[in-house]
Amino acid sequence: MSRLRTAVVGATGVAGQQFAATLADHPAFDVTVLTASERNAGKRYRDALTRNGAFGWWCSEPLDDRLAEMVVQDAEKLDPHSVDLVFTALESDVAKRLEPVYAEHVPVLSTASAFRYEEDVPILVPGVNPDHLPLIREMQQRRGWKGFIAPNPNCTTVGLVLTLAPLHRAFGLNLVVMTSLQAVSGAGRTPGVLALDILDNVIPNISGEEGKVEKETRKILGTLSGGAIVPACFRVSCTCTRVAVLEAHTESVNVSLSRPASLAEVRGALESYGTEFTSLGHPSSPRRLITVTDDPFRPQPRLDRDNEDGMTTTVGRLRECEALDNGFKYVLLSHNTKMGAGKGCVLMAEEMLRLGYIG
Repeated sequence: MSRLRTAVVGATGVAGQQFAATLADHPAFDVTVLTASERNAGKRYRDALTRNGAFGWWCSEPLDDRLAEMVVQDAEKLDPHSVDLVFTALESDVAKRLEPVYAEHVPVLSTASAFRYEEDVPILVPGVNPDHLPLIREMQQRRGWKGFIAPNPNCTTVGLVLTLAPLHRAFGLNLVVMTSLQAVSGAGRTPGVLALDILDNVIPNISGEEGKVEKETRKILGTLSGGAIVPACFRVSCTCTRVAVLEAHTESVNVSLSRPASLAEVRGALESYGTEFTSLGHPSSPRRLITVTDDPFRPQPRLDRDNEDGMTTTVGRLRECEALDNGFKYVLLSHNTKMGAGKGCVLMAEEMLRLGYIG
């Protein structure tokens, strides 16, 4: 099968660069178009990433030579007929306007929040909620689109949902309380977080973040019924903070299960989760969706963010929580710009290709 012609929209930002890095030599998706804002249109990608002489490529992987020489197009002028698939890494307000223009003709996988809360739009996490994929056909029928929009969750939601999914399915959930310590890269590079704000500091609020995580978690773990998703009925309470870490979000999670379980059962549910999905061998897939560590001082962003190339969620300090009925608590670490953004979207696209939603 020939590779699908693929556009990366918003290619100069943090998430857009992760798309470019992941797709550089992909066996199924061939990047034929890179787009950015009007001011960068007409430049080589390498030059669009350079400001005041500084080369702004922020991925750990080197920039692919072919992509570096590609001329960037204006996102406003992208012809969706020229590609088979679009990955977007746009700000929400721009995504709200442009993504439907693309989706009228081709599939759009997005890191933006613009359509996450629409009734006919699933929020997709690889290996977690494939049962929500049929909602895409509802979207196409209702909107008269040939394509569709499939957003990933907020990057903070991804690690949380991945660890809650096995617990919800094995034991049920009554209550989830989460406090995040989020990397500065989650705020983007422009405008991002000012150095003098984050240095020697913790910012105790990220505007709108807590509501997003609470709403998205319940939607992703909900049930598809009657052409819509019925949110999961457990309660979620989040406190989201920004800390002086470059990449990877740390989250402290307390859960109350619906029925009693032993520590060994909870650990087993986490460790065994997603094996059917990871055994498919998708190019961007980790060997394990969740990695559990016994080291009482792990996970740590500097040591664990690149586990499985940033695609596994690392869980540590798993223990009982006596303050909650059937309570357990743990610390997780999730790479916000890989599994939580561009590379996670690519992994979802690989699964959608296998299932016939793309191609």
